[in-house]
Amino acid sequence: MVTPAPPRWDRKMQQRLARGEEAALGELYDRFASLVHNLAHRVMDDEHAAAQITREVFGYIWENPDAYDPKHGSLRSWIAGLTQRQAVHRLRQAQKTGEGTPEEVEARVREASAAARADYIVTSMPTPLREALDRAYRQRLDYRQTAADLGVTEDEARRRLRLGLQLLSTAMDHPPQLDAGPSQRNRGRLL
Repeated sequence: MVTPAPPRWDRKMQQRLARGEEAALGELYDRFASLVHNLAHRVMDDEHAAAQITREVFGYIWENPDAYDPKHGSLRSWIAGLTQRQAVHRLRQAQKTGEGTPEEVEARVREASAAARADYIVTSMPTPLREALDRAYRQRLDYRQTAADLGVTEDEARRRLRLGLQLLSTAMDHPPQLDAGPSQRNRGRLL
């Protein structure tokens, strides 16, 4: 699981990209390519399309490093938003050419939006909550094992897990907002 980059790292990365440092793009790709590919694949359910979207997203970032505004969130969430918008755009284009019913397309869009919100929530939550959820989910530990692994009381482990799950459950509570907010201005040539 990729931990969120500190805002300073985000700003430095943007500056390096703006100076045209190819190594910066490679570093960014190494850090976020799996996020971009997995999110695109989740929306498109197609390996080739996910690979193409991954190339397009990183191409857009390389050509438009100033499109990212640190005031509106982390670089990770901006990249995830770019990916989601591009994948949804592609999915809707495919639907127009007869590659799925409108209902199937919108169901996939809703699913991908919930997954993107869940990813954002998990990466944005405080480290103690994220660590507890990670142990419970990925390592399949119960709250007692999680408490022992984290070196906290069982009550504290239960509290962290409960709060983390409550936060995560909000991912399904909100309708998709695919084309809203400041990111709309930054779409440029990506869509």
